[in-house]
Amino acid sequence: MNQTANLLVVDDDASVRAMLLEYLGGHGYAVRAAADGAAMRAELERELPDLVLLDLRLPGEDGLTLARFLREHYDVGIVMVTGSSDVIDRVVGLELGADDYIGKPFDPRELLARVKSVLRRIQARPTAEPGSASPEVSSGARQQFGRCEIDLEARRLFDGAADGAEVPLTAMEYDLIRVFLANPNRVLSRDQLLMHTRNREWEPFDRSIDIRIGRLRRKVEPDSSGEPRVIRTVRNAGYMYVPLAA
Repeated sequence: MNQTANLLVVDDDASVRAMLLEYLGGHGYAVRAAADGAAMRAELERELPDLVLLDLRLPGEDGLTLARFLREHYDVGIVMVTGSSDVIDRVVGLELGADDYIGKPFDPRELLARVKSVLRRIQARPTAEPGSASPEVSSGARQQFGRCEIDLEARRLFDGAADGAEVPLTAMEYDLIRVFLANPNRVLSRDQLLMHTRNREWEPFDRSIDIRIGRLRRKVEPDSSGEPRVIRTVRNAGYMYVPLAA
């Protein structure tokens, strides 16, 4: 990824759009802008960007809804632009799959640095190597994952009970299951999990992976209130997926 990368700014503030078009364009990026979700979707149809700068406070569809839509349908970088006090929104946005965030008001130089960082991580996304944590796993028929079954091709999770009811599955949870299925009985660090799901490294005090693992456990563990058997915590190391015995 170089400075010819294609960026899409989604913000309902015309002055912010104009400033970012000029500033980021002046640093060699191809920049387009949209004022709301409808305009964003039109721009996506016209040309897919490498990265979307997404304001969370938008009229109509808010930024969190649009972040979920982007992560479920497109392989693009997402940098959320949030109000400085919107801590919950930041956490939820990261859970939905955003790669980074910056609070308003922001220094354009900091925003540029975050854009460059996310683009570098996208470019450096790990590929499968012997002994590495690869997210590649064969799809097709349903596979067992804890007390559930997952259809990787359809991206759908089903309860293993007799009724086989569908279990709601977020994009991040789907990505985590793929990584775990590809690496049974192997300890995966938080860095590895984030790099293979969100193209970013774990940072101190970043609890996003732990929050997501906790929510996934409640869906797939045989006893959601007991000691985890399927996704086990390895102290000071990370997490390990242990297939249930047939």
